[in-house]
Amino acid sequence: MTTPEFRLRDVALTAYGPTVVSAIGHGAVLPMLALRARELGADLGTAAFVVALLGIGQLVASLPAGALVARIGERWALVGAGLLDAVALVGAGLSGSVLWLSVAVLCSGMMWTVFLLARQQFMIEVVPDYYRARALSMLGGSHRVGLFIGPLLGALAVHQWGIRGVFWLAAVSAGIAAGIALVMPDPGAESRHEQAASGHLSVWSVMKEHRRVLVLLGSVVVVISASRAVRTTLLPLWAEHVHMTPAETSLVFGVAAALDMMLFYPAGWLMDHRGRQFVAVPVVLAVALGTLLLPLTGGIVGVTVVALLMALGNGLGAGIVMTLGADASPRLGRAQFLGAWRFAGDVGVTGGPVGLAALLAVVPLAAACLVTGVLGLAGTAWVGYWTGRVDRLRRST
Repeated sequence: MTTPEFRLRDVALTAYGPTVVSAIGHGAVLPMLALRARELGADLGTAAFVVALLGIGQLVASLPAGALVARIGERWALVGAGLLDAVALVGAGLSGSVLWLSVAVLCSGMMWTVFLLARQQFMIEVVPDYYRARALSMLGGSHRVGLFIGPLLGALAVHQWGIRGVFWLAAVSAGIAAGIALVMPDPGAESRHEQAASGHLSVWSVMKEHRRVLVLLGSVVVVISASRAVRTTLLPLWAEHVHMTPAETSLVFGVAAALDMMLFYPAGWLMDHRGRQFVAVPVVLAVALGTLLLPLTGGIVGVTVVALLMALGNGLGAGIVMTLGADASPRLGRAQFLGAWRFAGDVGVTGGPVGLAALLAVVPLAAACLVTGVLGLAGTAWVGYWTGRVDRLRRST
C-alpha cells in the first residue's frame, strides 16, 4: 500500500489560518502600545518599557510553553493561548493605569509564545521531512502577512473607536484564531502517548540530554535572531540621523516589507533543495553588509537601497529558525526541546537591541554601525559553519 502524496492545501486552513488571524491582531496593537501607555500618563521611558514587556513575556514563557504543549497537545495549547490572549488584550483595552496595562501586555506576550510554539509543533507533526522547509517558511510568511495587514486594519479601528479600538480588534482576532484551532486535527497524540508510557520528560531533562545541540546550534539561532532585531533598530535610528521624516521612514519599511513577503516561499524551496546554509548565511550577511553601508548613505534613496538589501536577506531566511529547530528536535520530548530552542531565539531578539543600546552609549551612531557590521561578518562565518554541518548530516542520513 502506497503512502498518499502530501498536499499542503489539505491542512492550509488549520496550519496557517490561526497564525494570520492572530498576527493581524498583534500587528494592529504593536504601533499603538506605546501611545496607549502615554495616554495613561507614562513618560517616554516607561512607555518603552511597556512595549518591551511583550518580548519579556515571550522570553520568560518559552520553557514553560514547551512543557505545556507536551502535556496538552498542539490543538488545546493553541485554543487556550488564543482565548487567554483575547482576555489579556481586552484587559489592556480596559486598563485604567499603566500598571494594569503592563500586566496585560506581559500576559499577552506569554500567551503569544505558547501560540507560536504550538503552531510550529503542529507543522512538524503534519508535514513530511522533504516538504518541511517550505511549510515552515510559509508559516513564517503567514505571520509576516498578518503583521503587515494588522496596522492597516488598526488604523481603521483607531479612527472608529480611538486607541482602545486596536485592542478590541486584537481580542477578536485572537478569539477567531482559537476557534479555527479548535477544528484542527491532533497529530501529536501518538507521540504524547508514547511519552506518557515511558514517563513524562521534563524540560530540564530534555535540555540536559540535548545540551550540545542546544548550545552549538542555539548559538546560531541567537546570532540570526539578534541580526534581525538589530536591523529593525538601526534603520530607523539612521533614518532620523539623516533627517528623514517619519512618513519617509514608514515608506521605506513598507517597501522593504513588501520585498520580504515575496520571498518566503522561494526561501523554503531553496532550503528543501539546496540546504539550510544556502538561506541562513544571507540573513546575517545582508544585515552585516547593510550596517557597514549605512554610514555611507545620506538620504532616502541610500537608506532604501540598504533596507532592500537587508529585506532580501531576511526574506530568504523566512522560517530558517523554525526549520533548524525541527531538524534538530527529537521525536520524544520535541515540544520541550522546541521551548528551549525558542528561548535561544528570544535571547537574540532581546539581546541584540540591548547590546546595540550599550554600544550607542559609548560611541556615535556611525561607529556603532561599523562595529555591528564587523560583528555581523563574524556571525556570518559562525552561522555558515554550523548550518553547513547540519546540511552534511542531513545528506548522510
